[in-house]
Order: sequence, then C-alpha cells, then structure tokens
Amino acid sequence: MAASKLANVLFVVNPISGDIEKGSVNETIQEFCLQNRINFAFFETTGENDLANLKAILKQESYQAVFSVGGDGTSHLVGSALIHSSTPMGIIPMGSGNGLSKDLGIPQELDDALGILLQNQVKAIDTLSVNNEICVHLTDLGFNALVVKKFSEGEKRGATSYAFVAMQEYLSYEPKLFTIETDNGNFKGRAFMVTITNANAFGSNATINPSGIIDDGKFEICIIEPFPKTSGLQILYRLYNDSIEASDYSRLISCRQAEIYNTEQDVSQVDGEPMDLGEKITIKLLPKSLHLLIPKQMQASEDEY
Repeated sequence: MAASKLANVLFVVNPISGDIEKGSVNETIQEFCLQNRINFAFFETTGENDLANLKAILKQESYQAVFSVGGDGTSHLVGSALIHSSTPMGIIPMGSGNGLSKDLGIPQELDDALGILLQNQVKAIDTLSVNNEICVHLTDLGFNALVVKKFSEGEKRGATSYAFVAMQEYLSYEPKLFTIETDNGNFKGRAFMVTITNANAFGSNATINPSGIIDDGKFEICIIEPFPKTSGLQILYRLYNDSIEASDYSRLISCRQAEIYNTEQDVSQVDGEPMDLGEKITIKLLPKSLHLLIPKQMQASEDEY
C-alpha cells in the first residue's frame, strides 16, 4: 500500500551507534520535519529499560510511523516494540553496519533516507522468534557473534574498527560443535559460524544468504563449516561476490522452524546485540509480522501490503 506524506512521527535515536555525532543528526531531522510540516518527537535510548519505556510511550501517543535512527540494534528495539502491530517502522541508518536497511534498499545517506517520510511504500516482512526474542534481521553463533561481542565492548565504532576486531580474532578462533534440527533437514558437527536469517547480508556487505527473501514464509540457517586458515581469503571473496553457497565449506537449510543445540555455549548475537541464548535455541518464523517503510520505487517487483 502506498503511503502519503507522514504527518506524525517518532524518531528512536541511539546516541552511541556508528561513528556519527547524533546531535547534528537530530538537528537535520528536526529541520527536515519543520520544513515539511511533519509533527515529530524524539526518544533517545539509554541502554536501560528502553523497550519497556518505548512501549509505554507508544501506548500513550499514536504515531503514523516509528523510525529507528541507529544501527541494527536500534532497529531490533523498534521492531520488538512494533511487532504484530499495524504501525510501520522506518529506518534512518546511522549504525556501524546497517544490514537490514541495506537489504531493503533504504538509502544510506541521511538526506536521502529522510525522503522516505515524503514518499514510501509499506511492506510486511517476516521476522523470527529466537528463544522468544524478536529478530528482525539475523542471529548468529560462532565467529561473527564473537566479533560483535568484542566490538560492542570496545570504545571505537564504525566499519574500520569492526574489521580490525575481526582480524584480531580470526587466527585464534576454533570452530564449535552444534546440533541443528529443522523441519527440512538436520546438521551435527563443528561450524565456524551459524547464521539464522531470512535476509541476505551482514552490515559489512558480506552476503551470507544470497537467495534469501525477507517475506517468503521461510528462513535460512547458513552454516560455514571448518576450513583451513589458508582458505580464509577464498571464503571472504565468496561472501563479497554473492557466491558463498558455492563454497565446499558452506551449507544451507531453508526451513520454518528449528532447534539449535549450542553444545559448547559459544557466543551468540541477535541483530547486532550480544545475547546469551543458552544451550538450546528455538527459532520460529513469524510471517508478515512487521511493517516497514521502504522507498516507493522498489515496490514494482514486490507484493504490496
């Protein structure tokens, strides 16, 4: 369904995401809204009770849309607040990776992303329940989750810092044991990393699930099995030219529900946020459970909401 210009919007701002000073971002958003006669409000995250506080605000005030101003973690927060509701989420990508916004074709520059407030489409996407935690983009276990954890513990933000952490951890990381049971196939063995998603790429633009479709009623478990350290560059090359599925070390299971036994309690993350998911991880598909604002021109090849 095409949406007209938005008239009343809430912006959820993560002040520490990415490497961009959010004061100037807020000023730009405010100026844009005033120029276009859009009523607006800001909610700034603090890291304490953000979801409960955001839900309370949404009960008190009705907004046409709620925009995530940050990275995938901020989109996770807003998506968790809006799940199963008719209020759409918009994204102003201001994080280190911004994977979900890239998969949806949302402009990465602030001025261009703000244009979605004037011209947009509403698209319903599938999300995942991961041990009852909402996942709007991807969850993973293993190497990438470890990098996400180490990165979150550091003081520096941005893609360069993330890549530096990945290089530091790569040589010493040892694959862990996983048992995966799904409605469409099983896996048991060691893995370098296990990614659960119905989207395509990490925020770094590495494509872990080239054939993933975000609203097709299924999700993928993407497994990278142990490989010689000397094959690392080849794996990296395949991730960045959309051909990881052709690798001898790659396995993919497309399914609608799954249980993963993280036998060695390896590190896990959901939408860019480190989380302890425990040894048994239950994943369920939530079909068309979140409405998103996307650029209008994309809708020609998509089903309309």
